[in-house]
Amino acid sequence: MSAFDVLLAKERERLAPADMPKRPSPMLATLTHDYFSDPDWIYERKLDGERILAFGDADGIRLYTRNHKCVNVAYPEIVDALEHDSDSKHYLIDGEMVAFDGNVMSFSVLQQRMHIQESDKALHSGVRVFYYVFDILYLDGFPLEDLPLRSRKKVLKAAIEFTDPVRYTAHRNEHGEQLLEQACDKGWEGLIAKRAASPYSHSRSRDWLKFKCTRSQELVIGGFTAPRGSRRGFGALLVGYYDNGSFRYAGKVGTGFSEDMLADLCSRFDKLKRDRSPFENIVRENAATWIEPRLVGEFGFTEWTNSGKLRHPRFLGLRRDKEATDVVRETPES
Repeated sequence: MSAFDVLLAKERERLAPADMPKRPSPMLATLTHDYFSDPDWIYERKLDGERILAFGDADGIRLYTRNHKCVNVAYPEIVDALEHDSDSKHYLIDGEMVAFDGNVMSFSVLQQRMHIQESDKALHSGVRVFYYVFDILYLDGFPLEDLPLRSRKKVLKAAIEFTDPVRYTAHRNEHGEQLLEQACDKGWEGLIAKRAASPYSHSRSRDWLKFKCTRSQELVIGGFTAPRGSRRGFGALLVGYYDNGSFRYAGKVGTGFSEDMLADLCSRFDKLKRDRSPFENIVRENAATWIEPRLVGEFGFTEWTNSGKLRHPRFLGLRRDKEATDVVRETPES
């Protein structure tokens, strides 16, 4: 049985032979906070790893990053698995390389593997990796990008055997908002919503949308950077929290501001400027303006990094119901 047999007759008729693309750009999702449920969309787990396009042809398997770097030496077990997971000799599939910290995908753990330059060291690094595949762009002489997503995923599942460490990225067909709530409860990064009838475009598209799980945390503003481009007022907030009386830097936040918010914050900053950084630890921002750490804000983010900084933070608003010195880093136990 051919993988093409899963297609409708009219879809098979649309296929036209062509050479496999050599340096394609992957399709990218657009971030949104407007979550929805729609039977015309599918919902997949948002993967927290390294985007990888896998090529299979007469020269063997080649794994490429978004910026076209070959990374076979970093993931030799994936190369080996793909060589045995398909009867097809020519294909191009799209997926994400991930590692786990317990049951949760962790980009920090993957960092310990992805930069290794020798296959033997990679295999003995102690970091297991898995290749989650979610799309197929080319198979045995035929480009598939113009087929609907649902059809491409049927071909993908038929073309690859999917034995660990290569995994098929499962999807659900509805209940996007309910699935996002469940994903966040499980500690996932979020969901990717994909228009089921969409073709594969080699660019960022609103046919793929990111539903991200975010945490929130009260933090104190200790400074800001200069604005860039068309931004007025300031570029990013420099924020922190108190740890046993010491004011600790937690990163900078450059998103989530309306024009009114920018103007309001700037007027408040004018009254609080100071000459030196209020943070106990070093903040490497040469063009920073420092302020007295009195303003408390609410910030959304995805996780704390190993270095104690916020990942993907955004400003939600100022708080007036908590003293700055009472703001501490929140943990699940607190």
